[in-house]
Amino acid sequence: MGATPFSFYEFFAGGGMARLGLGARWACAFANDFDPVKAATYRANFPDAESHFREGDVWKLGPVDLPGRADLAWASSPCQDFSLAGARAGLEGGRSSAFFGFWKLIRELGGEGRAPSLVVIENVVGLLTSRGGADFAALGRALAAEGYVFGALEIDAAHLLPQSRPRVFVVASKVPPPARLVGDGPFHTRAVRTAQAALPPELAASWVWWRLPAPPARNTDLAALLEPDAAVAWHAPHQTERLLSLMAPAHRAKLSAQRGRAVGAVFRRTRIEEGRRVQRAEVRFDGLAGCLRTPRGGSSRQAIVVVEDGAVRSRLLAAREAARLMGLPESYRLPPAATAALHVAGDGVAVPVVRWLAQELLEPLLAPAAAMAAE
Repeated sequence: MGATPFSFYEFFAGGGMARLGLGARWACAFANDFDPVKAATYRANFPDAESHFREGDVWKLGPVDLPGRADLAWASSPCQDFSLAGARAGLEGGRSSAFFGFWKLIRELGGEGRAPSLVVIENVVGLLTSRGGADFAALGRALAAEGYVFGALEIDAAHLLPQSRPRVFVVASKVPPPARLVGDGPFHTRAVRTAQAALPPELAASWVWWRLPAPPARNTDLAALLEPDAAVAWHAPHQTERLLSLMAPAHRAKLSAQRGRAVGAVFRRTRIEEGRRVQRAEVRFDGLAGCLRTPRGGSSRQAIVVVEDGAVRSRLLAAREAARLMGLPESYRLPPAATAALHVAGDGVAVPVVRWLAQELLEPLLAPAAAMAAE
């Protein structure tokens, strides 16, 4: 392969986290996002953005906008958009969602003989089960119709980062998979197996059980990624007491059980108790943050609690801490406003997960063709 990089298109690019995860062996030929804040963040972090980044609606793009033939098309499409079974017209070119705009481009590239060898679609795990599995089957049908074999992996970022963030990665390939990349593995979860078992026979014939090994054991925890106590703004005592008042007895007991200094993550959630909707604060002390979300309201922003010698302090998770929980380097330039920075981080893909997937599966899939091209 020499020094020749692989090439890729990145759709719904956000702040470019898939690009960072793919790394130096991959050259970005094209990137796109609709969100102005994410687009500005992408430009701030990639000096070459002006040559390949397009801000705007994916539906307004055509094959002429995509240079050459990329090895990979990566799509972290908006999870709220992903309703394939409920909008089958989109598979025929309708304006059903952002995903269909992306898929329309892939089909058109295929018509020109320029379809990427690989497609990766990253989304929430609910993609596997929505509409009783019909959405996932419709996605598989779309992939198979364009000559791809496909399989899914459910990977929790907690394997590599101190954040609980399960996501599904559908990997589709026009490259015949070598035997060493096929077989059982730790990311074939119950949800993946159930989704595969529900596929009709003609789609099951296009299924591949991608073999992706588990990474080495994670050696860091949430506390290691936090800012020093003196560098962050803590809640006033009455704010902490309000947070604690939202905890059910089992979660208050977790606080009381801590000894020495303990760092926990807190999410506010709505639970149904005795037929009523009740807001609850739920704490974990397992060394992991909860799954980062986009801060569309106060309850969606994660909090930190520190228990030390019986005293409890609390505060909101800082933007730079959220970036670390996504595997972003300290040099990564976040938007100056905390809400915007948390939005970019919470809507992204965990960088080390992309790197592991590229290293152990995507690059080995493409390596034979790259070696032949280099000769």
